[in-house]
Amino acid sequence: MADVFARSLSGFESEKPSDKQRPADASTIADNWPEPVLVKQMAVPDIPPDLLPSWVGEMASAVSRSTQTPPALAVMCGLSVLSACLQRRFEVAPCGDGNGYRETLSLWTLTALPSGTRKTSVYGAMCAPLLEWEKSEAERLKVEIARAFTNRDITKKRIEKLTKLAVNEEEDEAREKIREQIEGLKRDMPPEILAPRLFTGDCTAERLQGLLAEHGERMAVLSDEGGMFLIMGGIYNKGVGNIDVFLQAHAGAPMRVDRAERVAHLDRPALAFGMAIQPGVLEDVASNRRFRDSGLLARFFFALPESNIGKRDVRQNYAIPSGVSATYEHRLNELLEGVGRAARAPAVLSLSDEAKEVWLCFAEEIEGKMAKGGSLESIADWAGKLPGAAARVACLFEIAERGTDQWMVGSDMMRKAVDLCRLLIPHAQAAFGMIGADAIDNDARAIVAWAQEGSHGSFSKRTCQRAMEGRFKSVARLDKALERLEQSDALRLDKTPNKGARASVLVRMNPKLFG
Repeated sequence: MADVFARSLSGFESEKPSDKQRPADASTIADNWPEPVLVKQMAVPDIPPDLLPSWVGEMASAVSRSTQTPPALAVMCGLSVLSACLQRRFEVAPCGDGNGYRETLSLWTLTALPSGTRKTSVYGAMCAPLLEWEKSEAERLKVEIARAFTNRDITKKRIEKLTKLAVNEEEDEAREKIREQIEGLKRDMPPEILAPRLFTGDCTAERLQGLLAEHGERMAVLSDEGGMFLIMGGIYNKGVGNIDVFLQAHAGAPMRVDRAERVAHLDRPALAFGMAIQPGVLEDVASNRRFRDSGLLARFFFALPESNIGKRDVRQNYAIPSGVSATYEHRLNELLEGVGRAARAPAVLSLSDEAKEVWLCFAEEIEGKMAKGGSLESIADWAGKLPGAAARVACLFEIAERGTDQWMVGSDMMRKAVDLCRLLIPHAQAAFGMIGADAIDNDARAIVAWAQEGSHGSFSKRTCQRAMEGRFKSVARLDKALERLEQSDALRLDKTPNKGARASVLVRMNPKLFG
């Protein structure tokens, strides 16, 4: 059981209290305690905005400063925004286009932060130009859309009328002529015109297929909530989730979509993800084993930055510079030039010789670490996709920085992509460590965090429950977590009998947890 708990704290980073904060009795009784069975937290590095293309990085940095949020949140959102703009239209061939190996530019990012960390504000600022572009395109095409709708509606009504005539027609020759008219009307029916869409908040798998068919075989899911996982888990299908469309669209695998009027064949569907969710939601995702076994989770870039709640300057009022936001919107609009047209074969970028060498060295490095006993063995399903993801990122960076007329990815953008991927490795390790924990482990980890942050060397069980009443609504749940911690030598429970009443419980934390 202690080993289980040890794994559960692999995603936990505690702040060591200062000498003044340290419990008074820690130095005198620490020698009487065994070492708690806790894994020291791997340092999860910051993800700096300057790894992004210049204008995206400047926007991410400004948004992070304005909202007082960890930079990783804006960086991950920025990656997904770039993917939403460029996926399906461009691809990258890391080894050259001769062997057929190509990577789409679809990226999936997932940032885990608690409620109240202003995730909505960050997503609102980073995604605002995409929403404005959609509104602008809808307005530009308004007349054309209305005309097409009217013409299609008239044609449908003519078909209905002719169908009734054909049903009532007794003469075979006359009925045949009506049938030919109906076929001609169906064949010549004006195509449906829709305002271009770049992203959705969440949708069912079936609706996602429709969106991909309607919008050039590309779509993005950008959301600061985790509802999409509920949908993928089958919340609307009695717990049976259809995740095949998500997996296929990440890989660019062909699919067929049966629609009301016709069958649509998607040659290279592309789906981007950008989600910011609560850590508890990420933990819940683990309960669906199919997410891990299918490789769904292995497709995500994870970021688990430290929350800065309680450390923000409430007096700070930093506005995003107008020049930064204007440049960001202008450059995104340039990247979106041509979106909305019928899907064509994507343009394929290759790697320069130097970029290819950087990429191959990184791929070799990751391959070696996935070997038995290697540092990435436990997350080999995720790490195995990392070199391909690095190529995708480098291609996105190249086009974002230098324009859509590029045909080759240079070494500088590949190095930035590799640097970013290296920083994301410990975040993924922390995420999968969290995913592997059970509910009791997570509760136990929360108690340790509360005790360390408040320098609570000892406390009553009632005090703990009141302080964490949002988590421990029942005493039974708290008791299970305390029992797990006691088994791990993280605390001791002293029970004092009370005549005619329930014994009071004093919790004494292991002083070695406080540094």
